[in-house]
Formats: sequence, structure tokens, C-alpha cells
Amino acid sequence: MITRFEQLDLNKKYSYADYLTWQFDEMVEIIKGKVFKMSPAPNRLHQEVSSNLHVLIGSYLLKKPCKAFHAPFDVRLPLPSNMQEPDKVDTIVQPDICVICDTSKLDQQGCNGAPDWIIEILSKSTSARDLNEKFDLYQNAGVSEYWIVHPHEATILIYRLDKSGKYQSTQQKPYVKGDMIPSSIFSDLQLDANEIFPED
Repeated sequence: MITRFEQLDLNKKYSYADYLTWQFDEMVEIIKGKVFKMSPAPNRLHQEVSSNLHVLIGSYLLKKPCKAFHAPFDVRLPLPSNMQEPDKVDTIVQPDICVICDTSKLDQQGCNGAPDWIIEILSKSTSARDLNEKFDLYQNAGVSEYWIVHPHEATILIYRLDKSGKYQSTQQKPYVKGDMIPSSIFSDLQLDANEIFPED
């Protein structure tokens, strides 16, 4: 039985079935079988931006079928052929915020399948993974919309899947304070960047 993170062999590949047996408190993600320890507790700015986004999106979704969740919340991203075989799932991530409209993907453990919309808030320890590995992961899994939020620069980059299943940037430059930020998932939703990022 694994009761401490240090007992894991980080050169080994793990599955969701393994993940369910672990008995330690640290938060981890598994990407294509490889274990990544989550960063220490996010700083205040990260948490404030995350909270603002969750409140804004959650308020919009009231009385709508789609649901918004924030970390820690397990999202299993299996290959399509493995959708009903949890022991073969080798990718479990905990996005800062995700929105799921197909509620059949939700169970007591979290989400089994690709959310419609994922938002990752960059931190020093996770930025490379969010910008590279998770970008490819979410694109290949079919996450329709991916927002990358830089809390210290107060900017947001948005990528949406095109008809070929590839992410395309929706703007020539990042969204900044003063901008109204549209979502392609919900045609009538625009978020005010001033309400996302706290005052200096």
C-alpha cells in the first residue's frame, strides 16, 4: 500500500486504478502514466483569480445544465476506446476550473472524459506543463475551449478547437484588463477582465 508520495517510483507508469489506492494527502496529476506532484498551496493572487472566475462562471451557469468545478477535482482523460475501463485510464488532471455540459461524464469521482472548457491559472511550477503538455493533452482529448490565465501579468490567452481538432488562438494579443472576454461555448457570455483580476 502506498501511504507516502515518496514511495512512488517516478520512472514507472501508473493508471487510474493505481491512483485510487494511494493513501497520501499530496495532490498529484498523472499525464500519460507519469506522476506529477502538484505545486504547494497556490498563492493568494492565484486563489483570488480562480475564485473570481469560478464565481462569474458559476453565476452565469445557474439554472443551466452545464456545471463548473474548481480544483481539486479529478478529470480522467482516457482514450475514447477506454472510456468504460477505468483501470486503463492513464491521465488524471486537476484543472483550476472546468465546465462540463455532458453531465453523463460526471460521477462521484469527478469527470470521466473531456470537459467542454478548461481554465488553467499559471504558476511558476506549472506554467511549462500548462503551456506545453496540457495544451497538447487537452487538444487531443477534444476540450473545446482552453484558457491560459497569467495572474501576475493579468492576461488571458484563449484557444478553441477548429474543425480539424487543432487549437487556434482567438485573438492577436492576450486579453487584458479593460477587455470583455467572450466564450465560444456560450454565445451570450462575456467576462469582464476587470472582474477577474484584482486591483493592483
